[in-house]
Amino acid sequence: MEVFLSTLRAIIDNLGATVALPIIIFLFAVALGAQPGRAFRAGVTIGIAFIGINLVIGLMWTNLSEVAQAIVKNTGIQRDVVDVGWPSAAAIAFGSAVGLWVIPLTLVINILMLAARLTKTLNIDIWNYWHFAFIGSLIVAATGNLLLGLGGAAIAAALALFFADWTSPAVQRFYGLPGISIPHLTTAPGVPIAIIVNRIIDRIPGLREVQADPDAIRRRLGVAGEPVILGLLIGLVLGILGFYNAGDVQTVVVKVLRTAMNLAAVMLLLPRMVQILMEGLIPVSEAAREFMRRRAGGREIYIGLDSAILIGHPAAISSALVLVPVAILLSTILPGNRVILFADLAVIPFVVAMFAPLMRGNIFRMIIAGTITLAVGFYIATAMADLFTSAAVASGFAMPEGAVRITSIADGFLWPPFVFVSAVQLAGAIGLLVLLALLAVALFLYQRNSKAWEIAAGAPAEG
Repeated sequence: MEVFLSTLRAIIDNLGATVALPIIIFLFAVALGAQPGRAFRAGVTIGIAFIGINLVIGLMWTNLSEVAQAIVKNTGIQRDVVDVGWPSAAAIAFGSAVGLWVIPLTLVINILMLAARLTKTLNIDIWNYWHFAFIGSLIVAATGNLLLGLGGAAIAAALALFFADWTSPAVQRFYGLPGISIPHLTTAPGVPIAIIVNRIIDRIPGLREVQADPDAIRRRLGVAGEPVILGLLIGLVLGILGFYNAGDVQTVVVKVLRTAMNLAAVMLLLPRMVQILMEGLIPVSEAAREFMRRRAGGREIYIGLDSAILIGHPAAISSALVLVPVAILLSTILPGNRVILFADLAVIPFVVAMFAPLMRGNIFRMIIAGTITLAVGFYIATAMADLFTSAAVASGFAMPEGAVRITSIADGFLWPPFVFVSAVQLAGAIGLLVLLALLAVALFLYQRNSKAWEIAAGAPAEG
């Protein structure tokens, strides 16, 4: 069995989303009754879209990492916990026995919850199952108990499905993604924080009147408010902050303008890639609806995908770019913080993407919620740094030269890993049972009054 699981994981890892996802989509669509030719074209189109999305995200990642490192160098910040990016978290996740089991474990949990009508989401985002394995692997690192780690990973997978169902109406309406949900544990955990922040802002005169969604910005600023120009302007500011002292005038000008143009390109290209993705998903969604109409009395089923399909929205990417210098400032001024950010600043769009439906794309509010989320995250990362580092070393992750302790924004800054590990450290298996009971209560309350929960997460009140 272990050899089979290792082989399965190796095949999926080597194929990657751009090859394996089209195969999965094709088989899924044919199973739902779609014509093979149409299903094949849909799968290939979705694979092409993810190639495009990954290329654009890579462009953003390269530029933000370069700018961030320059800004950090300019500030002279010194900390003993270094952000080395999400690959460190993924290495922890897949470098342990939990990572070996996470794919079949998550699929079983998903199928059981679908059969029991506890979820509408079919999570085909297999590569992001590492988030569940990450939580389980930290539990194993803290306790040495594989069963506890597997239990934590299973509950985390169920939690992701709960978040996906809860936020799906808001995501589908705001982003124009019918039949899609987002079971992604870098994105979904920010929703409760954003709900609280949004309600607090609604009670503060002056702040609650600020309108800063992309449409409002375009009306006020004209051409300067267009997403592409907004990306250009933000890129100019970030470039100046990072490269004002990068050398002679020519070098500075080239670096600043290159950053600005690349980020403007991100603002234009990401939404276009998502349009291609939707072209491929429409036949699959139609087949799923028809299948459920015939076989399950019209019951809905959602396709669970990576939150990468959300981050191209102007509100998500604009607020995330503004949060880059904010995050670096926070790492400087927060008392007791030991974390310095580098590699994972490009993950910030994933962290804030789910704020947009709730806040109606209000970039001002998203920046406030993102600032609070990151501020809390610095303390979570500081508290978990030793465990994170020891788990990374045990999994075979190569520590960067000079780094003593490491972390990442995904998922070292987020509350689910911290809560799961803390619960197990405090109460062992009982801690996991408490978390499972809390999730069961949340599912019960959501299913009793799903409309109210969905409106709270940003779904429209009508319809």
